[in-house]
Amino acid sequence: MDSELAVKWNDNRETFISLKTLRDHCPCANCGGEKDVFGNVYKGPEKKLGESAYKAINIEKVGHYALRIFWGDHHADGLYTYNMLRKLEKI
Repeated sequence: MDSELAVKWNDNRETFISLKTLRDHCPCANCGGEKDVFGNVYKGPEKKLGESAYKAINIEKVGHYALRIFWGDHHADGLYTYNMLRKLEKI
């Protein structure tokens, strides 16, 4: 079973990020929240994630700036920018 996302960067550095870390840091508005003009953060209700939520079914590139991961529980709203992936590699 795959448990990590492997990324090879333009500088030939390789990064391995666990799928659990990626899913737990989903950047979509429902999971990560979104801010209004006053800085208030609004999120959807917290959801308990089952085992299928941590399985990546498919990954697609979005333009030249992000990846979209399709999770086993049919969640696919978050766009993981390459900048975000660089930050998550340190977690």
